[in-house]
Amino acid sequence: MNAIEISVETQQIINSELANSYGIVPREENDNGIVFFVDETRFFDTLKEELELILGQRVFLEMTSRELVKKALLVYYRRGDTIAGKEGNPKRIEADSQDFLEKLINEAKAIGCSDIHLEVFQEECRVRYRIDGKLIVKYKMDNSDYLEIVNKIKIKSHIDITEKRLPQDGRISYDDFDIRVSILPTLYGEKIVMRILGRDTAHLNIDKLGMMPNEKKTYLEALKSSKGIILISGPTGSGKTTTLYASLKMLNKPEINILTVEDPIEYTLKGINQVQLREDIGLSFTRTLKSFLRQDPNIIMLGEIRDKSTAEMAIRLSLTGHLVLSTIHTNSAVGTISRLVDMGIPAFLIAETLIISVAQRLLRKLCDTCKAESDLDKITFSGNRFNGLERHWKAVGCEDCYFTGYRGRTAIYEIIPMDNSLAQKIKRGDLDLETYIAKKNYSRLADKAMELVISGITSIEEVYSIIIESGR
Repeated sequence: MNAIEISVETQQIINSELANSYGIVPREENDNGIVFFVDETRFFDTLKEELELILGQRVFLEMTSRELVKKALLVYYRRGDTIAGKEGNPKRIEADSQDFLEKLINEAKAIGCSDIHLEVFQEECRVRYRIDGKLIVKYKMDNSDYLEIVNKIKIKSHIDITEKRLPQDGRISYDDFDIRVSILPTLYGEKIVMRILGRDTAHLNIDKLGMMPNEKKTYLEALKSSKGIILISGPTGSGKTTTLYASLKMLNKPEINILTVEDPIEYTLKGINQVQLREDIGLSFTRTLKSFLRQDPNIIMLGEIRDKSTAEMAIRLSLTGHLVLSTIHTNSAVGTISRLVDMGIPAFLIAETLIISVAQRLLRKLCDTCKAESDLDKITFSGNRFNGLERHWKAVGCEDCYFTGYRGRTAIYEIIPMDNSLAQKIKRGDLDLETYIAKKNYSRLADKAMELVISGITSIEEVYSIIIESGR
């Protein structure tokens, strides 16, 4: 046996504290009792008796190697997990316990989870954590318990407890962090996503974003502009918001009036006037931005350009002498220009107002402790992008990375400033920009991704989708 593998249900038989204290991993629970894997070097005489006293059931111990138990504890029972399994009732988690929700939130925050997903299906419900950009199943519960926790979340986030047909949003505030709550009606009930938002803004720093020196220089030059639009693109979870807030934090000075309209407000920045969008009462992006014109702003941050009306308003604000920062959902910096044209924005206005287009991604970094170099599988990774690449680094897994093979994340950027030649090309309606960008030797996302693969910072598997999207 190379590794101990257990299901989510089996994992919930005991909690992390009990598993790590006694060095045990549950194998199964049946009519006779609970079977545990245990480190063969452990002292057995009292272990069985203590566990039976704590759990209130018969316990059977199966000896296995210390390495296997240690690995299983790191994978399934990270320290800080204290929810699953309760003394006297080592069953699936039960949402009716008074402190269940608080433990769920505190545990997620302790192990670096960014989002908590609670989902309901026909026969059961599950809880998933997003850690380093990947979702993992942590707990399962009975459908009868799910409604109870949904109601608790609604009450704490000030959401209408009687409304079950429409999406709803709310917020839960704690002393040092906030929880953004999103509720979506699905086939079998309401799905909840809770995003953990820290109030510590120390990490919101341009120098910590991961830009290369030449990229940072270009971006900082754009931020010095007194008017125009700066757009940051990328999929959900690519770090766009962090880049925006780091930019605002750097620009925030007593002599500068900064206004933002967001949905939702993810970080609170002292000295910046932030407006929370409220579509339900008519406080839309367009209406708020019109009001901003009477608030004597220097800089305006718009959470996201979603449609033509929002884009037109951003253009208007920039033409009247304001610096506008926003995000947009496109796959590349060049794609941002095409997206604005598709929205119906005249090409000459894009050329006149867009200062810089930035695209970014977040990639998991290989664990330095356990990554291993390997020959490239030419059959799996075929194509021009991999020509000349003979060897690469692969994820392995060890104690330091909880046997995931990855530890931490890094950002890559594609930055295209608007210069005179590019502006003239756009004004002429010539949107074949890929050839132009190639001649200018701007680094593309796919190029940056391959650089990280070659240097052993990340794996091909992690960047493969970026390379495929590039079509190069």
